[in-house]
Parts: sequence; C-alpha cells; structure tokens
Amino acid sequence: MRSLFISIEGIDGSGGSTQAELLTEWLRNKQVNPVLLTQEPSSGPVGKFIRQVLTDQGEEGRLGDTVLPYLFAADRRDHLDREIIPMLQQGGLVISDRYLHSSLAYQSLAIGLPAVANLNAEFRQPDLILYLDLDPETCLQRIIARGDRLERFEAIDRLRRIRDAYSTVIVLGHTQGQNIVSIDASQSIDGVHADVRAAVDELEQSQNQSPPTA
Repeated sequence: MRSLFISIEGIDGSGGSTQAELLTEWLRNKQVNPVLLTQEPSSGPVGKFIRQVLTDQGEEGRLGDTVLPYLFAADRRDHLDREIIPMLQQGGLVISDRYLHSSLAYQSLAIGLPAVANLNAEFRQPDLILYLDLDPETCLQRIIARGDRLERFEAIDRLRRIRDAYSTVIVLGHTQGQNIVSIDASQSIDGVHADVRAAVDELEQSQNQSPPTA
C-alpha cells in the first residue's frame, strides 16, 4: 500500500477513538508500511493547551469558543509538520482520531463554516475520511457511562448542533470531491470495524488500479 492518510470523525461518544485503535492494529498486522496512530488535539504543546481549555481547567477554561478555531488551526499546522507529513514522506500510513472535519463541524458553531474553512484551506486533505454517524442521545449516554469529566462540547444541545453541522460539512465535502464514507455507528464495535475495514480495502484497491502520482 502507498502512503495513506485516514481521519476518523464523529461527534463525541460516537466511538472514534476505539475505531482508530482497531484500524491501526489491523493495518499493522497486514501491512509492511509503518502505521502512525495520532489524534487532534495533538500531543504537541498547542494540543495540550487545547485539552486544558476543553476541560475548563484553570484560567484556560475562560477562553471563549471564538478563540478555539484559531488554536485548532495552529495545532493542526504543528501536527502536520511534526508528525503527519514526515510519516507520509517515509511511505507510512497515518490514522488520525479527528482532524480537519472536526474543526469544520465544531468550530463553525462559533464563527461560521466559511471562516473555519478559510483558516484551514491550506492544510492537506486526508485520502479517506470515515464519519461515524450516531444519534446525540446515545453518544451522551456513552460519555456519561465512561465516568470522565465532561468537556465543553459534551452537552445534548451542542451534540445535536454539531451533528447537524457535520451533515452540512459532509455534503460540502462530497461536492468538492473529498473521499468521505459515512458509517452507521449504532452497530456493534465489530460491525463498525468491519465497515471501516471495507472502506479502507476499497481505497487500497483503487490505489492499486491507478498509477503513482509524481
């Protein structure tokens, strides 16, 4: 398989982290290419700061939602330069638990989709975007069941608005030729994983049928 960049998207509680881990394990077992599992917010300095903001820890929690789009864009630039692009240049595969489309959905609630799109216009698009679609009520139940401290966006009204925003973002992405696959995340973990694998296999087959780009 050639170098490949896959992002996994969905509202909080839809199972993205679990599916990112399962996909990474599956790819590592079947591929000779190195596979990087990463996430956004990233593990870099800006990403760590964002996580403090999202959990409302200390002074950072006072930052308003209109600041977040700029922080996420800065983190994404660092994430690309520090982890994603170097791995792809080595011929590796990158699986990111959230990436660009999370910003387009989440941060569009604060400053509008056009403004968020402009902030992120120069960033590399994934080769495959896997969107895990699940109703907000089930997502919130899962979040509460985890027992973790709720983050800024983990409230039912916000989850509903973010899911609607994702729908808009996906329609727009399809019109722009982005490779977005929506997956029913109400299935069992294994069922969702099977659909994820099928989407990746389809992409691999299309890669094999097309000549390498210069």
